[in-house]
Amino acid sequence: MATSQVSPSDVIEIGDQFYIRAQSSLAYSRTRVLLHGDTFAIFDQYGDIQPFWSAAQGLFHQDTRYLSKLELRICGVRPLMLSSTVRDDNILLAVDLTNPDLELPTGPFASGTLHIYRTKFLADDGMYEEIALHNYGSKTIDVDLRVLFGMDFSDIFEVRGQKRKQRGVILPPEIENKGVSVSYRGLDDVVRRTRIRCSFSPCTFSNSEVTLPVHLEARKNITFSLVVTCESNGVEDSSSTYEGTLALITQKRALSPMADVDIYTSNEQFNDWLNRSQADLRMLISPTRFGPYPYAGVPWFSTVFGRDGLITALEVLWAAPGVAKGALSYLAATQATAYDADRDSEPGKILHETRQGEMAILHEVPFGRYYGSIDSTPLFILLAAAYYERTGDLHFLQTIWPNIDAALAWIDRFGDLDGDGFVEYARHAETGLLQQGWKDSQDSVSYADGDIARGPIALCEVQGYVYAAKSRIAAVASALGFYDRAEQLRRQAEELRARFEEAFWCDELSMYALALDGEKNQCRVRSSNAGQCLFSGIASPVHTKQTADALLAATMFSGWGVRTLATNERRYNPMSYHNGSVWPHDNALIAYSSTRLLDKQLAVKIMSGLLDLSIFTELHRLPELICGFPRRPGKGPTLYPVACSPQAWASGAVFLILQSCLGMTVNAIERRIYLHYPALPEAIPFVQVKNLSVGEAMVDIAFERHAHTVDVDILRRQGDVEIVAVK
Repeated sequence: MATSQVSPSDVIEIGDQFYIRAQSSLAYSRTRVLLHGDTFAIFDQYGDIQPFWSAAQGLFHQDTRYLSKLELRICGVRPLMLSSTVRDDNILLAVDLTNPDLELPTGPFASGTLHIYRTKFLADDGMYEEIALHNYGSKTIDVDLRVLFGMDFSDIFEVRGQKRKQRGVILPPEIENKGVSVSYRGLDDVVRRTRIRCSFSPCTFSNSEVTLPVHLEARKNITFSLVVTCESNGVEDSSSTYEGTLALITQKRALSPMADVDIYTSNEQFNDWLNRSQADLRMLISPTRFGPYPYAGVPWFSTVFGRDGLITALEVLWAAPGVAKGALSYLAATQATAYDADRDSEPGKILHETRQGEMAILHEVPFGRYYGSIDSTPLFILLAAAYYERTGDLHFLQTIWPNIDAALAWIDRFGDLDGDGFVEYARHAETGLLQQGWKDSQDSVSYADGDIARGPIALCEVQGYVYAAKSRIAAVASALGFYDRAEQLRRQAEELRARFEEAFWCDELSMYALALDGEKNQCRVRSSNAGQCLFSGIASPVHTKQTADALLAATMFSGWGVRTLATNERRYNPMSYHNGSVWPHDNALIAYSSTRLLDKQLAVKIMSGLLDLSIFTELHRLPELICGFPRRPGKGPTLYPVACSPQAWASGAVFLILQSCLGMTVNAIERRIYLHYPALPEAIPFVQVKNLSVGEAMVDIAFERHAHTVDVDILRRQGDVEIVAVK
């Protein structure tokens, strides 16, 4: 795998002051990730937390790092690595270690004598670890096992590089029977406490380590647990056992909205990618008081993001519509109701991001509840319409119709700043994000000469989102009896489509321009944004074909996927965040445009490229993005050093791309599954989808590829549902 360590002096183009700067390479350090709800942890391969190796490592809870150091030592030295992996369900990290050659007072201690097996998982209140020791030697051993620990209580934005003028106070440690606790009183007057307990007897705690004198007879074994809990303002942990908590979490994870549909193919590498993506989504979809919500990604975005959650829910909608319902419920409940310049908030606008840490509470960053995204609001409406088509759940749509109506009003009133019929953005305060589309780096929107575009900015794909939102939500308005409103929405959508073609199409590029600036000049840049215009239906058929062809040209398609920016553009940099990289979710949305088309070349090539990428990535997990270097024979992809992995919309990409290739749309209102010109790449000649629900009905469908067509076989059908295959 072509990766390289990044020195602290390297600059990675990610943009805003609130976004991570590359201080170390996650791709190089091979970290292990666990997540459960509002708690996540990043370990090294040994199961340790190393403060000097990667600034991102630690145990985090509600945007605060409760544990910044955790190192296991035997007789003062690090054990030898045997193996390290995260279980297939993403719940448990398992690490096999052994002792190195040591000279003890009792004589030589040969390597490979003591087996150390560490297993750990996360719960609502922290981390549970079990350590099993087995003496495979012929003599009794007496060794000191030590666990070194440290707590810095850094806010997630401090870990990401944000400097603070003041911090709270770390209070003196409190050493207890078989435990120690360290507290931090923040400037927000919240006391956050890390408590460490050990079941081994006897053990000795100090301010920074726990010592376990191990006496182990030949061929014998012992097991003990280490529990690290995260407490806030006196709320103590539940003191649950390792076994009981693990069983409960395993049971809950099995009830995920992603657990219903069963997909199998004849390509085991594709199955590995698919199964890992499904397991990642089960992990990332977190329970909230409004329903399940897919947290955006680990480590930097392990919280609710509006855009990310909406796109993830759209990606998996055909297979798991419950994710969409949870996302819509949450975002309806947190919709803006007032104007607030510091938060880029306006009535009717949908959330961009929410945070729970000290810096957000103190408004040192604006992201406690922040609304600075131009696309969350139309995507909210679009997902609501798509959810209705997929489920026929009119009752739910009726409950959130006031929120949909407010979002539509926001588009017309606040979204269109100058009344020209296009939705554009400009931040209201200097603390907000400069760029507010999905490419939110400061340098992501430019002119052909490389200069940063002057706002307000109207992005091409956002106009497509608005078109799709208005044209598709009209059906919901009609179903609810708002017939005049439905007709108005359809008319507005068609008027937008006509204006869009005239203002955004660029013959010079053979695709749609990236954006319009504040003076309505085109940003004549070849970008993947143009590809996202295609699935919405705003693009004309002729321009859809031209754009798709341009996206498959060598300047745009790297071999792994479509780049965010063409190689012949002034700002192209394959190592930048948004100006030449390859994003799986972006490619999935581009592929989605092929769903109803006869020509599936774009979707099939994207599926093939990302499938090959998954073969090279650890655990077959697609990261947030990779570098956009051209694919080279015999070489793997170049990983982006600080990409989130797992990332929800990267995990959801495989489901949307598969849907696009199969040409599948599920319409519960009509009680039909449509299959428009199914196509599969050569590498995947057979696909089986089981337990696909349509209302109360259930079907199993098999797809088999032949030279020029794909056969469809209905294996099982229960209930009232019709399968319509268009070939």
